[in-house]
Formats: sequence, structure tokens, C-alpha cells
Amino acid sequence: MTNAILKFLFNKKLITAFAKIFLKVQVKGIENIKGLKGKVLFVANHNSFLDTFLLWAFIPENLCFTINPIVAKKWYIKPLLNVAKFFQIEPNNPMAVKSIIREINNGHKIVIYPEGRVTATGSMMKIYPGSAMIADKTNAQIVPIYIDGTQYSIFSYYRNKANIKPSVKVVLNIFKPAKLNTAKNLKGEERKKEITKQLFDIMTNARYFSLSDQKTLFESLIEAKNLVGRRTKIVEDISRKPINYGQLLTASFVLGKQFTKHSKQKEMVGFLMPNAVASVVAIFGMQAYGIVPCMLNFSTGTKNMISYCKTAKIKTVYTSKLFVIKGGFEELIETMKKEGLQIIYLENLKKEITLKEKLIGLFASFFSKYYYNKIKEDVTAEEPVIILFTSGSEGVPKGVALSHRNIQANLNQIKSVLFFDFSDKFFMALPIFHSFGFTCGMMLPITSGIKVFFYPTPLHYKIIPELIYDTNSTITFTTPTFFSGYGKNAHAYDFYSLRTAVVGAERTKEETAKSLFTNFGISLLEGYGATETAPVLSVNTPMYHKKGTVGRIFPGVQIRLDDVPGIKDGKKLVVKGRNVMLGYIKSDKPGVIQPLKDGWYDTGDIVSVDKDNFITIKGRAKRFAKIAGEMVSLTAVEELITALWKDYQHAVVSIPDEKKGEQLILFTTRPGTTFSELSTALKAQGAGDLFVPKKIKILEEMLLLGTGKLDYVSLNNKAKELFN
Repeated sequence: MTNAILKFLFNKKLITAFAKIFLKVQVKGIENIKGLKGKVLFVANHNSFLDTFLLWAFIPENLCFTINPIVAKKWYIKPLLNVAKFFQIEPNNPMAVKSIIREINNGHKIVIYPEGRVTATGSMMKIYPGSAMIADKTNAQIVPIYIDGTQYSIFSYYRNKANIKPSVKVVLNIFKPAKLNTAKNLKGEERKKEITKQLFDIMTNARYFSLSDQKTLFESLIEAKNLVGRRTKIVEDISRKPINYGQLLTASFVLGKQFTKHSKQKEMVGFLMPNAVASVVAIFGMQAYGIVPCMLNFSTGTKNMISYCKTAKIKTVYTSKLFVIKGGFEELIETMKKEGLQIIYLENLKKEITLKEKLIGLFASFFSKYYYNKIKEDVTAEEPVIILFTSGSEGVPKGVALSHRNIQANLNQIKSVLFFDFSDKFFMALPIFHSFGFTCGMMLPITSGIKVFFYPTPLHYKIIPELIYDTNSTITFTTPTFFSGYGKNAHAYDFYSLRTAVVGAERTKEETAKSLFTNFGISLLEGYGATETAPVLSVNTPMYHKKGTVGRIFPGVQIRLDDVPGIKDGKKLVVKGRNVMLGYIKSDKPGVIQPLKDGWYDTGDIVSVDKDNFITIKGRAKRFAKIAGEMVSLTAVEELITALWKDYQHAVVSIPDEKKGEQLILFTTRPGTTFSELSTALKAQGAGDLFVPKKIKILEEMLLLGTGKLDYVSLNNKAKELFN
């Protein structure tokens, strides 16, 4: 091919015009590199073989590119080598790194792909230290670029693997320059690890801030359908009748219309349903018409359920007659009726649907974006999309108002540090009235084009391992207690397909993690969060994990560590970010969302943060007792006792004591436990007298919440009744 032809075909104006028409390329943040002087290193993620063409064509700079020698041999890359400057380098070749350093020092602006290869997952892959060393040695300004959309093109590995529709929109997100900040005395391997981590964080933040949270969850549902196709099966439950995106959208529009006959837009309504396809349809049906479901936690009892309804000023509760009968909730429903609540059964709504309404819903599903924009009226991403209730583990339950943006931000944060594939299959047994189940188990897969299987309860320890095996599930989110139960009842091959198991809501016991790894080869990824943060704040990942921690804080989350009087080993964690709730709905002002002061949420957790930014949870601020002037962690005492008797459950609470301020009470399921035995065993571990519970109550079954957490409210009340 002659140079004249090459110059014609690779004319920047021609390529940009072509790309804008066929790929709808959009460049954001171009102002961040205008007038940029000095040493500059551009770092970009690598989704496809189109990336280099697009960066060369759309960035108004005279750029030099690095390229993997294997990629340089591709027939459609070779012509570009003649019109732009390239350095063929292998990711870990030290000589190549030196040559790039020399070019940057000479004033050339270099583009490098720190992943060293085109992604096979659609997400960030590992970062090679060589890229970080280039930035470190030159002290160059790092300009992060996040390319979105090319991973769905025919020039990507991911598109070919996932068999999805080609992308119709590509965005080049250019961010403000950043610099590595590393202590000068840090040398050798430690320095290499530190600068690589910092570069990874720069690129992770670029990925997070490139993903939009300014859209409703229903809009994300429509986008997922457009990406993978309306015939793609997306939700399944124990009926084993999966539905596809087309059916989900049709049913959501049809059922949502029925809701509008009883509830107004932006009205808070009660939602009493299990994990099932019908529940997913009902939730998206409410979202389609801007009705706000308040997720009623049926595991907390009638008293709390009525409290939820009064707090949120709920007038109408939607449920299923079959669910009420099977769950034994007839008495609850009667109590609700006596309290003046209107109970509407989905089965009755289904009978009222006319043929005309079904046809309109079917038609709407083919033109879902247009139809949704027509019916959503003034609902925005800042509006509440769901009301979840705190477990009441420390007092009267409160409503937590989460907006579309809160949940979208958390989904984007999760996607920025964990990778999910369209070939993955989620298994979800955590209830959707729990924030962990709602965001991670329901919204994450459905709005990402990944199939999810719902099971109605996490407590069926013998059935769930078999179902994970039968459904070939690859990802699950659960709690350590539940997973421990599954492990004790599973066949050695039941978890053969499971590649990612994220656990949270409580501390993971060492023996649980060890048992699951030894018996099934599963490494639990422990995370941390709260209902108020939509819910995840941090998680260990395959790339960055540390035993005993809950991972590194998510991108986009600001943290503040406040001192707590009397506590030396740790500080109270306070957070702020787009994923932090709109506010509480409390009983003192029913139905009113009370925003947080300056957007900061006090987690109430005592934590420590190490030099690598891993978070270790020390305990709840309210889970400390002051005994004889000393602060004693109830969580620490529980851990000591659990280490003694691993096969049983233990909970430690405190009650007032006239002489020492407070005293510790142990609840345990271990038969025959005595004070003398406990005291001797704890002191043998080096624990002082203050760490020994003075009273013991043996229980046949530990008191738990529906999420698997210890029910400390009930345990505290029981302790006061028994020992005060």
C-alpha cells in the first residue's frame, strides 16, 4: 500500500468523521489536556484493537504509542504503524521501559496501556509495574483516559466471548492529570508495589467516574436489554420458568399500570414479597411509573412490620396471597388491616388486566425507551427509588431512603473493582428486603445483562448447594454464616462452577474461610457496608486482598476517622459519597426524609486503616462496654470465645452494673458451659478479668435476624430480663 493511499485512508478528519457516524464517538474532558506542558504520560484502558485508532484520531496532540509486538502483527494494525509513532514493547521488558523513559524525558507525549493487553473481561485487568515505573522515574503528569464502548465492538475479545450486540456508542473520557505520590525512602520491590497500586487506583477512579449515575434504574434495565437483546433470559426462580428481557419489560409495563390505579407517583407503598420472578416484575413495574416500594422485612415480626408502615406513612401494602398462606402471615395481614392498611394481592391485580392493557404493554416493550420517557413524567435519578429498613440491631428501625443515583453509584463502584461476564450466572438467596440482596443480588445482574437465579430463603442449607450446582452459578453474594452452613451440607463438587463468592453483613470467621477453601477451593471475598451506603463500601478483590480485612474503600468514597474517647486501637469511620443515602425516615417525622448533615454518614464502626488502605473492622462503637473505667470490645470477647468453641454460636452483650459500670453477659449454644470453665480458658489465652463474661445463658438456638446477623436487640432485652 503506497504512502499516498495510506495518508488518504488515515487522514484524521476522515477517521473522526467516520467514527462519529458509525460509532457515535464522543470525547469528554478534552479541556483537561489543553495547554498541558512538561512531561506527560497518557494511560488508557484497553478494550479493543480500535482503541489506538480512536486515541490517535480524537486527541489533538502529537502522540507516541506503545504496542504489544503480538498486536502489532494484526493486519488491521499494520497500516497505522506507518502514520503514527509506535514503540513495540513487552509489558515486563526493562529495556523497553528505559526507552520510554528516555522519550518522555525528551518531551514526547506517550500513550501506554498499563494492562499490557486487550481485556478479556470487559473490565480492568492486572496492571504491569513497568507502566508505573515509567511515571515514577520521569515524574511525569499522568493523564488517565477511560475508553467505554469499544469492548462491545467486533474488534474486542469480550464482544466475541459474550456474543452481544455491537456497541453503537463510544466515549473517550479524559481526566485531569495526576501524579504518583511515593515516599523517597521507599525502595526496591516495596516501591514497585506501591506505585503499581497507585496507578491502579488512578485507573480505577477513571473507570468509576466515567460510568453515569444520572439515570434511573429502569433506564439501566432498558439499556441492558438493548445490549444483550430482548430474548436473553435474565431472571429465574424455583418455578424454573425463566423470563427474558422482553417479557420482563412487558410485564413491568402491564403490572405497573395496575399499580397506578391504587397508588400515585412518588407515593411510598409497602412491598411484602419473597425472592421470586413476580417480585422483580412488581419492583420494576413500580419503578416504571415512579411508585416507591418500601421493602418490608417479614423476618422481624409483626411489631416491627407495623412500625415500618407507620414510619413511612404507608397506606397500601402489595403482597401475594400465595406467599401469605405459605409463609403463615395471615395473622400479620389481619393486624395490618386493623391498623387501617389497604392490602392488595398481586393475584387480584392480575385478574383485572385487560387484553388491551396486555397488548399496550407488549407494544411498549418494543419501544421501551420512548414509552418509559412518556410515563415517568418528572422522576429523576435524584428521586427515592426504594425505602429499606435498618435491622433494628441497635434500636427502633428506621427507613433508609435510597435514590436511583445512590444505587447506580454503588453498582458502578462494584463494577470498577470486580469483573462480571455476560456468561456469568448469579445465585441469590439473600432476601431482596435486605440492601445486600437488593443491590448486589438483584440490580447488579439485571442491569448488567447477567442472568440471576432467585431462591426464597438463605436458610435451606441442604437445598442451596445442590441448586448452585444445578444452575451452574458462577457468582453469589451472601453472609459468612449462611455460606458456612452451605459448606457443611454440600457435596465436594456442588460449587465447581462458583468463581466469585462475596460475603458481608458480618465478620468472617477464620475457620469458615479455611474450611471453604480447603474443601471447595473457594476464596471468600469479604466486603463491608451498610444499608445507608446502598450498601457496599469496600471489598477484597482477586487483585487486592488481605486476610482479616474487609478490603479497600471504594472509589468515589471519602472517609473521615474520628477519635472515640477511651478507644485507642481504632477510630470511628464516617463516610461521604454518591452512594450514601438521601436520608433517614424516622418515627418522629413519619414519611419525611431527613437528610444527613453535609452528606456525611457515621457508620458507628471502629476501624483501622493500614498503609495500603485496607480496612479492618474492630467493632461497633456501641459494641464497647465501659468496665471499671476501661473500654472492652464485645466483638473481641466474642472472637476469643469463638476461637475456643468453634462449632457453636456465641454472643456477648452488656448490662448495667452498680459497682463496675457494666458487666458482660454470654449467650451460647454450647451445652454445659460454666463460668469457671470459661474463665480458665480465656485467661489461658491471655485475657484479663475484664474480658470474662460474669453471667452465662445457654440457648438451644441463637437469636438471629433474617439476614443471618445476631439479633442484639433481642439478646440485650433478654439479658436485662434475666439478670438485671
